[in-house]
Amino acid sequence: MSQSLSRSPLPRTTSSQVPDVELQGLLKTFGPDVAVKGLDLTISKGEFFSILGPSGCGKTTTLRMIAGFDDPTDGALLIQGQSMAQVPAHRRPVNTVFQNYALFDHMSAWDNVAFGLRVKRVGKGEVRSHVGEALKLVRMEGFAQKYPKQLSGGQRQRIALARALVNRPAVMLLDEPLGALDLKLRKQMQLELANLHQRLGITFIMVTHDQEEALSLSDRIAVMRDGQIEQVGSPSEIYEQPQTAFVADFIGETNLFSGQVHANGSGLPQVATPSGLQIQVAESLTHGPVDVSIRPEKIDLSPQAPIRADNCFQGLVRHTMYLGTHVHCVVELTTGDRLMVLQPNQAKHLPDSKMPVYVSWAAADCRALVT
Repeated sequence: MSQSLSRSPLPRTTSSQVPDVELQGLLKTFGPDVAVKGLDLTISKGEFFSILGPSGCGKTTTLRMIAGFDDPTDGALLIQGQSMAQVPAHRRPVNTVFQNYALFDHMSAWDNVAFGLRVKRVGKGEVRSHVGEALKLVRMEGFAQKYPKQLSGGQRQRIALARALVNRPAVMLLDEPLGALDLKLRKQMQLELANLHQRLGITFIMVTHDQEEALSLSDRIAVMRDGQIEQVGSPSEIYEQPQTAFVADFIGETNLFSGQVHANGSGLPQVATPSGLQIQVAESLTHGPVDVSIRPEKIDLSPQAPIRADNCFQGLVRHTMYLGTHVHCVVELTTGDRLMVLQPNQAKHLPDSKMPVYVSWAAADCRALVT
């Protein structure tokens, strides 16, 4: 009897365990163009790890090198402690799920899932058992005889997942796996992916440009830019403690101000912007240039000046957008600077255009990013 695909989650890697994936100075060039610039990365056993970044940053090229579809120009790639330098794609303990599903239109869902096992000349009984388990795992056992054209986008994606899982890879590679789905179905499939990862306990590595998707699914995230990693951390670390202005701006929305650090009488460092804003921050800073990030949801908006606030500025509401659960406002300060403010929807009247308001936030809610 074959071992079931569904099993308890594996424990996270400890210092005595070998990581599932290691990139050591991984470099990839295409002629004179450098796509990936010497990446160093360790991905632990059982992690859901996302590589996030804008188009052209090198994230898909990195995934293709892990999969074996592209060879590195330099550096080392190890999977479960073994070098993949001479290992072709079909012999690596990984499987890839693509954005376009890559299903065979002339094959039924069952045959699509069974294809890899048949190539490996697995016995008929074992194929029947493994395919049945894989289809059940993605809740598609009732669609086994349907062809891809008879399935919805979400159903085709489930079949693609089953086809990847049936070979029982050590690492699942997901290349923008939900990019072709509409918003509602995308949300549903995000939950499906999270449940699958929890049930299987294997390592998932996902490439995406969708910040919300990466934040909601990942144990850790690597943010890439121009072939390099800007920051690696947990979703909360990436969002709450960005290390660069690029990460702060790319992950969610933020208000960024550039200025010079000065001391003031309160003991808190103060950042003076060219427009005249004096922003107090809680971090210990030396004199010099700095970028300051303030998330829109950290800012309070009120018609009267608050009794006490580290940072308080007057302005006019210039634009209001109703988002259902929240209200998004653009406030123009007396200095001419514009701020994005995100307020919970409390069933009150939306702020009127040109309405005088005060915006305020705590010094602790500022993130200083040294330039």
